[in-house]
Amino acid sequence: MIRIFLFFLLCSLCLKMKLTSDTSPSLLILGTIQDAGSPHAGCTKDCCKTLFKHPDPARMVVALGLIDPENRLNWLFEATPDLPRQMKILKEHSPFRSEETPNGIFLTHAHIGHYSGLMYLGRESMNAKATPVYAMPRMREFLETNGPWSQLLSLKNIALHPLQDQESVQLSSQLSVTPLKVPHRDEFSETVGFRIQGPNKSAIFIPDIDKWERWSTDIVAEIKKVDYAFLDATFYDNAELNYRNMAEIPHPFVVESMERFKALPLEEKKKIYFIHLNHTNPLLNSKSPQLKALRKNGFQVAEFQQIFHL
Repeated sequence: MIRIFLFFLLCSLCLKMKLTSDTSPSLLILGTIQDAGSPHAGCTKDCCKTLFKHPDPARMVVALGLIDPENRLNWLFEATPDLPRQMKILKEHSPFRSEETPNGIFLTHAHIGHYSGLMYLGRESMNAKATPVYAMPRMREFLETNGPWSQLLSLKNIALHPLQDQESVQLSSQLSVTPLKVPHRDEFSETVGFRIQGPNKSAIFIPDIDKWERWSTDIVAEIKKVDYAFLDATFYDNAELNYRNMAEIPHPFVVESMERFKALPLEEKKKIYFIHLNHTNPLLNSKSPQLKALRKNGFQVAEFQQIFHL
């Protein structure tokens, strides 16, 4: 009798967990690569040679999907050159939606891998109908005053929604998003990361930043506030770039980030998922000693189509 009771109790708990998982919001990794992709245009190194002949479908430019099954909604973070496939994958993970476009697209900044996918919403492609695009003031101005992006607005393919630093946007009864302005090469727009708040867990997404010490916010404190931290890992170290002048393309090296975060307890380190990897980054090689060392130190690398419940 006790065994029967325990069996039904276990079944009940499993069903409850499944229902919670099925209805709770989640983040979906839709890309982990730096703006220019992998293989990289003009690259003749070993890291790209094979990929030109045999592309890896998992190597898409950095993007996140946000899914709210209870409210039948989804959103995309970044409009990358891989937008068509990323929207399709997001829809496949959102079977409750019939629309091909998400309920909104959040942009971090005006570097090519983060907004150029908007072109696929235009009349030369899918001719979308007023897809909401969330952007900061300079980013909005850039889209409004420069072609071909301004045509997306005049033809009502997209509709701009304003963002302000540190001001939350309530997306649904379960989800809110807050932009976090960060220092970066802001030639055409400001740059932001995002804090994404769910009913049970939260995340920060900072794919691009110059250096952690240049940010007026303490990144360690931000990591402690959330459950997941998706952080800029463009370059592993300076040797990867043959010691190129980093003033031209500043990013925190992964080795610098690991040094900054080394005093964190293991539970805090496990929150950190490095993302936005350049095609040269040895962390893309599953057999590299650098990846093994990173994992040994308690950190992780985000993986394509990985799911994080909120």
